[in-house]
Amino acid sequence: MSASTTAPPAVVIGAGPTGLAAAAHLTARGQAVLVLETGPRAAHAVRGWAHVRLFSTWAELTDPAAEELLAPTGWTRPDPAAYPTGGDWAERYLQPLADVLGDAVRYGATVTGVSRVGRDRIVDADRERQPFTVDYVLADGREERVLASAVIDASGTWTLPSPAGANGLPALGERAARDRIAYRVPDLDDPSVRARYAGKRTAVIGSGASAFTALAALADLAEADGGTGTHAVWVLRRGLSGSTFGGGTADQLPARGALGLAAKAAVDDGHADAVTGFRTDAVERAADGRVVLVGDDGRRLDPVDEVVVLTGLRPDLSFLSELRLGLDERLQAPVALAPLIDPNQHSCGTIYPHGHRELAHPESGVYLVGMKSYGRAPTFLAMTGYEQVRSVAAAVAGDLEAADRVELTLPDTGVCGGAGLYDEADIDADANANAGQGGGCCAPTPRLVQLGVGAPAAVAQEGPAGCC
Repeated sequence: MSASTTAPPAVVIGAGPTGLAAAAHLTARGQAVLVLETGPRAAHAVRGWAHVRLFSTWAELTDPAAEELLAPTGWTRPDPAAYPTGGDWAERYLQPLADVLGDAVRYGATVTGVSRVGRDRIVDADRERQPFTVDYVLADGREERVLASAVIDASGTWTLPSPAGANGLPALGERAARDRIAYRVPDLDDPSVRARYAGKRTAVIGSGASAFTALAALADLAEADGGTGTHAVWVLRRGLSGSTFGGGTADQLPARGALGLAAKAAVDDGHADAVTGFRTDAVERAADGRVVLVGDDGRRLDPVDEVVVLTGLRPDLSFLSELRLGLDERLQAPVALAPLIDPNQHSCGTIYPHGHRELAHPESGVYLVGMKSYGRAPTFLAMTGYEQVRSVAAAVAGDLEAADRVELTLPDTGVCGGAGLYDEADIDADANANAGQGGGCCAPTPRLVQLGVGAPAAVAQEGPAGCC
């Protein structure tokens, strides 16, 4: 594509919730914008978990600038107190918003590289005066390039799920066992998926909201017609405490608290066993073709038919390699944002609302927003992304007064403390009051626990809900 003689647009990568909100805010400020979306429709990643119900209500899932764009079209705002599924969110809000933006959204466009015109990341000379160049490939294989005045990367983290291996790398044998491993919450309403798990023994690795959802769904399947024999083995890298199940009734997002309580009920009712302090090192095949998980201490779990790995997501930074990004060495989040969200330091769901300054990089005009801005950290909320792009759009438009304002108050998770990613040992309800003084260096002793009436009551202190 030849260079345009007009001022280049701000390019937004990803037509998901945060990317479309960014486009709406830029449009409201009279800024030219181009959204590049890899999927054939808006919210391609959200559609990948269309069956999962959100723990935020519609009131927390729509952006004010987006609503202003939608209003003249006759769009009807969904019941603000209702909880949509991912599919509802995509069809009833995100796709209509993309439709309003029209030609500003380009589908089937996968970004392959971002740089400065004529400048790789080494060159200093006249760098800041050069526009960005964004390379992308279309669904038919054609390669194109567009100039950009700013780049707002809202591509999320959906495409890179973390592996089962506790060291961040795939466990030995994990790739070879991919036919038995899923990295998403199973859609048990799909008959073929339901048949895969019904009556089977499934290991669920993870301790966040996705793991809660999977455990609750498998418990429902165990009690449904045709689900007899369905059983889960919940594999946690940490020990058990009351706050393993999240904030419960203390959570200011009630559905988020209820999700943890549903997972607790699933294990209390005997539909799951929990293996604590287990860090997966290898995945082996049993003689009958089932899967055996092996811990880094040599412990081998009983064979399972399926494994669901829900250990978090991570950002794809490969196409940003020619930009000068300032990323925290642990979280891969912007360095000014990382201390606010670092699960090594705290587990509080209340993250101070932040904007363009916390999202800034040494390369001015580049912003990672939405889920991608959190890097590998959990507990991201849509409201956070909307506040981010409101601020970023104002900064791109040169309105620093608006960009520096804080226009959001976030709800509390009810789980705040700071126990870090790992426990010193298995923490019971009595000892849990002393947790929160920092992560331990040693893994707790692995043990198999049948959760029942003796499970600890919900208390606040351990690690973040989205980490495992």
